[in-house]
Amino acid sequence: MSLADAHAFAFSLAATLMVSIVIFRAGDGTISVMLATEYDGDTSQIVHEVDPFAP
Repeated sequence: MSLADAHAFAFSLAATLMVSIVIFRAGDGTISVMLATEYDGDTSQIVHEVDPFAP
């Protein structure tokens, strides 16, 4: 997934589910998104966090 696609997907998920979403880089270099509460990987691999409650 490209970074632009990941951002669009993360913003859509965050707005729909009203939860924080992280965009992260996996070990093989691919970019993906998931719920922030479920992410238990290396925090240095997080590219961006989308919080729907942030101003």
